[in-house]
Amino acid sequence: MKAIEYRKSVARYVATRALARRWPGAATGPLGTVRLVERAAPPLPTPRWVAVRPRLAGICGSDLATVTASGSAYFSPLLSYPFVLGHETVGEVTRVGGAVEDLAPGARVVLEPALGCEVRGIAPPCASCAAGEEAACARVTRGDVAPGIQTGFCRDTGGAWSEEFVAHRRQLHPAPAGLADEALVLAEPFACAIHAALRVPPAADGDAAIVLGCGTIGLLTIAALRALGSRARVLAVARHAHQEALAAALGADRVLRGRGEPLRARVAEETGAEIHRPEIGGSVFVGGAAVVYDCVGSAASLDDAVRFARAGGRVAVVGMPAVPSGIDWTAIWYKELTVRGCYAYGVETWNGERVRTFALALRFLAERAPLLSRLVGARFPLAAWREAIASALDTGRSGAAKTVFDLSMGGHS
Repeated sequence: MKAIEYRKSVARYVATRALARRWPGAATGPLGTVRLVERAAPPLPTPRWVAVRPRLAGICGSDLATVTASGSAYFSPLLSYPFVLGHETVGEVTRVGGAVEDLAPGARVVLEPALGCEVRGIAPPCASCAAGEEAACARVTRGDVAPGIQTGFCRDTGGAWSEEFVAHRRQLHPAPAGLADEALVLAEPFACAIHAALRVPPAADGDAAIVLGCGTIGLLTIAALRALGSRARVLAVARHAHQEALAAALGADRVLRGRGEPLRARVAEETGAEIHRPEIGGSVFVGGAAVVYDCVGSAASLDDAVRFARAGGRVAVVGMPAVPSGIDWTAIWYKELTVRGCYAYGVETWNGERVRTFALALRFLAERAPLLSRLVGARFPLAAWREAIASALDTGRSGAAKTVFDLSMGGHS
């Protein structure tokens, strides 16, 4: 089968990291760590596993950080190589293990990619998995499959950037009838956004909530706030015109463009904050937003996030940070901010009940499918993987909030 595979190589990693900053195409060139390969379909690790053929597979920011070697090496000892990328997907069941009785070939499913204790055949579960937080599993290097935090970063499971991968029955959600693939491929990132909006909610109606970055996660965070009933005054910060339009359609009250001091001046005006400029360094805010969702994870966005939060405010780190530098932490100390990382999904408290984040994501997708499906803006066959990654890396040029692989398409390499 065809698959886009990541092979571990320190030399290639270093070369890609050095070159891709200036020439992004170097990440998919001869010196890169990823390539389109022919490989055997992965076997079912146990009878509780299922094989799935992807229909659509999304390109995520974490995938791009892996391809361009721009992310942190933090996860490298928790993964197994070579792995096939891809964890955002809707697909069809092709093979079923003997212990799976409620799925049959042809069933359409959505993947929840976390590789927790139950998936790994480990009992009793670790404390995180017992609490329903499989994404924080403490045993991601043990059990029935090789190390890996989730599908798409594990040697034995394969990934959705391929013609087939395998998943434990626990990871698969039957697709609601009538819900289009274009909506379902957003289930995983939407679950991430819902998780962040529930873990760091605006405290009161009318509170200013700033969403920094209007890529897929930022846009879905806006959608999550509105789906959960928040009446916060949402201020979104976007870089591109298509992001501005989508942010407004999804429920942002105002969408701001720009960066640096001009952006800071606009945020101060919108939040009613006083802005003071020191002799050296960026603006100092007195006042600001009740909550800031950093959906970028860059040094610049994190620095802005802690500046924009008011005293006693909260900052949610939703975008995946690498190893940012140059952040002035004085605001965290002086304003007694709460900074919380928001990773993946699990079990949430919603309307007094405990419910899986993915269940909420599928429910809200069904309610908002026509609008959310607009985020899927570019499709490529696996063979055109270089063009697909280029599209995802340069959303300003492509105009696509979410780039996907479409396994029904032919194409060229």
